[in-house]
Amino acid sequence: MAAAPARSEGPSVVTAGDLSGPKIIVLDPAGAARHDELPATWRPLAEERGVFWCRVPAGGALTEADDLVGDHGPGDPDIAVVASGPFAAEALQLVERHPGGATHLLLVDPASDAFLPAGDAAKANEEWLAEREDVVAKLREAGTEVRLVASTTGGPEDRVPPPLPLGHPDVVAAVRAALGDV
Repeated sequence: MAAAPARSEGPSVVTAGDLSGPKIIVLDPAGAARHDELPATWRPLAEERGVFWCRVPAGGALTEADDLVGDHGPGDPDIAVVASGPFAAEALQLVERHPGGATHLLLVDPASDAFLPAGDAAKANEEWLAEREDVVAKLREAGTEVRLVASTTGGPEDRVPPPLPLGHPDVVAAVRAALGDV
């Protein structure tokens, strides 16, 4: 099964929810939400937090994410950054540039570009994170929780090849659990 093509048409960032409260910045490599609406699975999260869906293929999205994290100050509402495979390393660098700017860095299939046979994704993702333990330790010292929240299983419930799409119901459930929004 081939991955969905990246979509560069449409806005670079789609927003929903209370943008002045706690925020979720989603770095989406697939360019979902091109019609200026969040994926349906994310709409309940927008009832609890401001969601900034950064459509990376559209251009300008990473700059917007960098500005949001960089502008975060003491006492401001929490910011969580969510990223998957192709942009996990960039998300790590984004949060590293702004120590303490994000309270959470939640990763989905960060090792997807180096996946082993089906069933080995969780192990590959853990190894990916372990290889970056020095950066992860610095982020944790600065107050950012870094966590793998979802890995592809390689089974039929995934419906697509790795990485799991950020709109996948399992990803949304894992993000909600990690943020305590369940």
